[in-house]
Amino acid sequence: MTELVNHPFINAVLPHLIAIGGFLLALFLIARLMSEKRQPSNTVAWLLVIVLVPYVGVPLYLLLGGRKLRTLMARKGRLQAKLLVKERLPSPHENFPIAQTVMASGAEAPVVGNTIRLLTTGEDAYAALEENIRAAKQCIHIIAFILGRDDTGRRIVRLLAAKAKEGVKVRLLLDTVGCMFLSRDFLAPLKQAGGEVGWFMPVLPFTLRGTANLRNHRKIAVFDYHTAIVGGHNMAREYIGPAPYRKRWRDFGAVIDGPAATVLHEVFVADWCFATKETPERLHAEMPAEATAPRGTSELQVVASGPDVRGDPLYEGILAMIQEAEKSVWIVTPYFIPDEVLLRSLIVKARTGRDVTLILPARSNHPITDFARRYYVRELQRAGGRVRLFGPGMMHSKAMIVDDQIGLFGSPNFDLRSLFVNFEIGVLVHTASDVQAMKAWATELFDKCHPPKGERARRSFVGSVLEDLSRLLAPLL
Repeated sequence: MTELVNHPFINAVLPHLIAIGGFLLALFLIARLMSEKRQPSNTVAWLLVIVLVPYVGVPLYLLLGGRKLRTLMARKGRLQAKLLVKERLPSPHENFPIAQTVMASGAEAPVVGNTIRLLTTGEDAYAALEENIRAAKQCIHIIAFILGRDDTGRRIVRLLAAKAKEGVKVRLLLDTVGCMFLSRDFLAPLKQAGGEVGWFMPVLPFTLRGTANLRNHRKIAVFDYHTAIVGGHNMAREYIGPAPYRKRWRDFGAVIDGPAATVLHEVFVADWCFATKETPERLHAEMPAEATAPRGTSELQVVASGPDVRGDPLYEGILAMIQEAEKSVWIVTPYFIPDEVLLRSLIVKARTGRDVTLILPARSNHPITDFARRYYVRELQRAGGRVRLFGPGMMHSKAMIVDDQIGLFGSPNFDLRSLFVNFEIGVLVHTASDVQAMKAWATELFDKCHPPKGERARRSFVGSVLEDLSRLLAPLL
């Protein structure tokens, strides 16, 4: 065997075969990349890495590449929530351009008959979570991107375990990358009590169903099929907790009661069944015969976006909101890396005298995104847009308000990863009184911010290089 390996012919030919194989693999990946209809900046970034440093780019794309799961899209189909909503009331906004845009891309129609309560502090968010866990009688179904290995995480696990012991159906779906440092022993109390834990798209061992790129960034908690908590909060001390914490991030979410919670539950069912290979029929069989009845007057539209949806409804919904704006566009986000279309749409609105206001953290937890955003912030300011920075402390809130008449909140950031790659969840708010409550919160946040310093100033050579490199790499993050 050693003689065969050391044979002169093998030694001469093998490197060429490897080179040809690598070239063909790179060619195949480039063809696949071009067929995925990515944003041009994302495509260019991947092409540069694959072509210029193939020994890095090819394995990196195999690990991180891919944008849509065609098999999952075909199998998932339309959400079934509309069949589970009792006495479905006519939606006044169903035929409006923004609602129609997201529906055409795969989102559900607006549903009337909800109540919504905003969660503007980590203490309020935790109190709502604990209150609804304790009150649940039938089910507690949660999707979490991060479950902290801290006091908050341990307390949540204990609460869920206590309800599982009472016979409540408790299912916890965790993203494998977001919870990569969470040990299985940490969740043992819940599993021993009869609760179920699912892991979304494990990266190891390598399978066709697993990729480090397509992450479930949704944050949804559904209780007894009719109440849901949705927003940007992860289940860790930095985000929520029973008592104030000096380093807690500012975040935003809401408690929803009514038919929209049933739609959010259907998103959980689809994600859970994909991760665990269970059938939706089993989970639907556990639901009560009487579906969710109207509980209020708020009109909400659940927008699930990601690899399991045929289009990009969050991206197209945001674009439609900007283009339909007649007076104002307010955006609150921790990361601001728009594509060229979104940026130009905001610039045009600012130049025509609309109030375009952007609220960002002064310093986020990802320095590379802070460098990458500088160009976009500078261009928006030059067009007349207002930019305000929150700090000290991290601001993790995600929301958008247009003309004080329509709002959007949920898990997506205003960047390419959230809008084109991640599994995300958003809620469009169509009721003016609820949107005005969102605007009051955003205005209070705005008053605690300050204008950026030096964003229009001449950049240093090092700063320019870092900014340009960050913008080039940002689509891959």
